[in-house]
Amino acid sequence: MKIPNLIEGTFKERPNRFTVIFEADRALEMAHLRDPGRLKELLFPGVRLLLRPANNLANRKTKYDVIAVWSENIWVLINSGFHSDLAGELIESGFIGELSDYRVEKREYAFGKSRIDFLLKNIHIKVPNPHNNEVINHNNSKVPTPWKNMLLEVKGCTLVEGGHARFPDAPTLRGKKHLEELIKAKNEGIDSAVLFIIPRGDAKVFSPNWEMDPDFSRTLKQAENENVLIIAYSFTLNYDKKELELKPLKKVDVIVKPLNQTT
Repeated sequence: MKIPNLIEGTFKERPNRFTVIFEADRALEMAHLRDPGRLKELLFPGVRLLLRPANNLANRKTKYDVIAVWSENIWVLINSGFHSDLAGELIESGFIGELSDYRVEKREYAFGKSRIDFLLKNIHIKVPNPHNNEVINHNNSKVPTPWKNMLLEVKGCTLVEGGHARFPDAPTLRGKKHLEELIKAKNEGIDSAVLFIIPRGDAKVFSPNWEMDPDFSRTLKQAENENVLIIAYSFTLNYDKKELELKPLKKVDVIVKPLNQTT
């Protein structure tokens, strides 16, 4: 993925969750920050930012979108608007072995009381359906057949300390709800998975952030116990000539249990 037409700026402050004040060409500007995390380890006065001029200025208060931040000698993507497309590229390219037989069937798929990021279709395995050649109804959620399907939820993880990536960096009831829907799907016979996108190149291991959000972490552990697939994948980011390029780097090891737990 390439993100063009970027400018550089210097972070000044974050007056609210979705707004950043930055300096560029000796002038202060406001930018939209599309990341619900706290980002305290990334955003502090004086740090370098990459920003993109916004479209449809008549419909918004800020003229720029925050794209990435410079941290520990690497660029880190801090715009969640790109996570779904990064996941889509991983799926279609076959980089992730567990998903190499799947292709994207639908985005923002309604299941239960949530919208799951992807409905995937296995391009090799057909599932016989004696009742209907088009859909199977799972608690009023329609899942197309006759192909074997998978529900995939995507989460972005920017918190990495000492090579240890952790999610979330702020409590997330919505993230917990998505995991519960994946567990429900798995119990109803629909394969399900969660993919943690790590848009930086220094992660060596991933785990839930037990200290920050024990409820989410326990639910992820339950998902693992119910055979929901848990995957983490990192990216490298290279900035040159006002363009940021993100390339898949590697699959990151996942440890769901607390690291101080031995059994």
